[in-house]
Amino acid sequence: MTDAQAWPTELRLHKDRKTLSVTFDGGERFDLPAEYLRVKSPSAEVQGHSAEERKTVPGKRDVQIMEVLPVGNYAVRLVFDDMHSTGIFDWDYLLDLGRNRDANWQDYLDELAAKNLSRDPPTRRQ
Repeated sequence: MTDAQAWPTELRLHKDRKTLSVTFDGGERFDLPAEYLRVKSPSAEVQGHSAEERKTVPGKRDVQIMEVLPVGNYAVRLVFDDMHSTGIFDWDYLLDLGRNRDANWQDYLDELAAKNLSRDPPTRRQ
């Protein structure tokens, strides 16, 4: 299976809304945490319009996926509980996120550390 032929046979949002499971017709299956999907959102808000504009998104450890909305027959739009909903996750991107999860996640953790940012949401003043 080439990336151009990636086709999901199942998308399942877990009951806790913190994991999206994606199974592809080639047999690959990935459990993608909501936090990972949120910080790797393909939206312009996160990715920018060039590599230099890409943002490191902190504070999303507890984020949840509220909705998984189909976009034609090529993608889904995820709505997160922090109201982010502009990323369109096409099948090839989801496959790439699954295949490269460990390396992508380590890169993200390294970026947070280099920028002195945290996965934890900011504490609210009472």
